[in-house]
Amino acid sequence: MKTRNTLIALSLLGGFLASSAGQAAVSADEAAALKTTLTPLGAEKAGNKDGSIPAWTGGYSTVPAGFKPGNRRPDPFSAEKPLFSITAKNMAQYADKLSDGAQAMLKKYPDSYHIDVYPTHRTAVAPQWVYDNTFKNATRANLVEGAAGPMVEGAYGGIPFPIPKTGAEVMWNALLAWRGESWSWDGHNVLITPEGKAVVTANGPGQLQMPYYFKDGETDFKGEYWMLRRINAGPPIRAGEGILSRLNLDPENDRSWVYLTGQRRVRRLPNSCCDTPLPSAAGVLSIDEVSVYTGRMDTFNWKLLGKKEIFVPYNANKILQPTSNADVLGEHHLNPEHVRWELHRVWVVEASLAPGKRHLAPKSIYYIDEDTWMPLLGDRWDKSDRLWKTMWQMPFVMPDIPAVHTNLYGFYDLVSGAWFTIGIMNETTNQYSVSTRYKDSFFSPDSLAAEGVR
Repeated sequence: MKTRNTLIALSLLGGFLASSAGQAAVSADEAAALKTTLTPLGAEKAGNKDGSIPAWTGGYSTVPAGFKPGNRRPDPFSAEKPLFSITAKNMAQYADKLSDGAQAMLKKYPDSYHIDVYPTHRTAVAPQWVYDNTFKNATRANLVEGAAGPMVEGAYGGIPFPIPKTGAEVMWNALLAWRGESWSWDGHNVLITPEGKAVVTANGPGQLQMPYYFKDGETDFKGEYWMLRRINAGPPIRAGEGILSRLNLDPENDRSWVYLTGQRRVRRLPNSCCDTPLPSAAGVLSIDEVSVYTGRMDTFNWKLLGKKEIFVPYNANKILQPTSNADVLGEHHLNPEHVRWELHRVWVVEASLAPGKRHLAPKSIYYIDEDTWMPLLGDRWDKSDRLWKTMWQMPFVMPDIPAVHTNLYGFYDLVSGAWFTIGIMNETTNQYSVSTRYKDSFFSPDSLAAEGVR
């Protein structure tokens, strides 16, 4: 495909950016750009040449009048209309700004899939203390080689590598993107079969916490950057089951557990990584496909192909407005009438299977937003070099955090025709609430056992 050829050219032009471990922090002179030509998180502050991407002017931090945490999140750009729509008929003229997966979806479903492109808004925002820590990280953070591949050392409370030089640095930025300290949500995981039948695989409330971003926690930080706990309310066969994860900057110390109602006990997952199926995803989404990518660095070699302007889902509050899940779940994909796409600059990273490693998808390409460092799109090829899965994530404007944040993501299986999504919240009563900090014991196996029921 044209996009893939373009990325190969980017790779040749930017080969010096190839991933490696043991990278040194940038110089003080380089870091100074974070206060001039770059945003505080490391994106280009200026817009593009034709103005279709505007300059960053501070992000979006205006909390709507009357908004109550947990309620349906409003769409700050609801009055806007699409600038144009990309279809199977006109996609050729936009091919250089479309991922391989987006092009494949347009071709596979020409009668139902289209991409509505809206004006670009650079809404990324974080508290000043996150900006301050990001500036410090630029000159103090390093990648060091660990048992699980390149791992972060010397970073805290901000983007670790705001001026990245390698693919591994960009992917660690994605893992440590600013989302807030603690929050909760309620949503549905839904598998849509190749025949278009929607099957809820899990639903219920969840809680997440990022100790890496505790404003006052640097001296006590022990490396655990991500904690998650979720107890299933349904469907009936899954009610009472639970999952708990604690991720570490040294992935050798990652830990995950599940509560199994049939056994009435908590069991640790023996391999909470890589292409191991996620327990609440009916076996179709792997653990390293959570939020497009959540995994170890040693499974793949990471090559930074460069930066590129492409159409990506963005400022996606539009999809939160329907009051029925069925309104946003199409037979073969999300209802495109509710999906907002914008033109943004993204870092492009290629993952190729490392020697001696095994994975169902030996090659992937990821598109990481320059403003938020969130992975927005990802494409995976199978062992036959077929484009297998195209993954996506919907970033929402959340000025009360303040952040651009998400928990709605999924993939389209281009081979089988099935697709899967996590975080459908149109029928729930809690579309993300900022929480007070949870106690560490809340994310413990004992707590999971006490909460799980049947």
